[in-house]
Amino acid sequence: MAGLEMVFFGVLVFVVGILVIGNAWAVVDARIAAGDAASQAARAFVQAPDPAGAAAEAEAAAREALTSEGRDPGRASIRVDGTLARCARITVSVAYPVALVGLPWLGSPGRLVTVHASQSELVDPYRSGLPGTGSCAAG
Repeated sequence: MAGLEMVFFGVLVFVVGILVIGNAWAVVDARIAAGDAASQAARAFVQAPDPAGAAAEAEAAAREALTSEGRDPGRASIRVDGTLARCARITVSVAYPVALVGLPWLGSPGRLVTVHASQSELVDPYRSGLPGTGSCAAG
């Protein structure tokens, strides 16, 4: 009977270890989904047919990408910076909250961690129908 408590302790440590790995994977998976959403949104923005609807198309693309990854797009925060003009740099940032499982000995239960991802693209300098010149200055 003297070694039985060590078996229970070993099982407890194993379960806590699995929960730590699960929490880490949840954060990594959410970061991948946010990165994909930011990339899709940036691509949709620079390919939008008109400057007036470019931000709306970018946000719709980000929400669609999050949905395809099995995420709730209503929980995401999406920010689009820039204008649709030749040689303009645009940046899309996506933030997504991840709920962590409470772990014994390691912190408060039900904590939220927000992952962030951003993508930046340059609008094509030779794109037709947009204001601006066709040459981008280096820098």
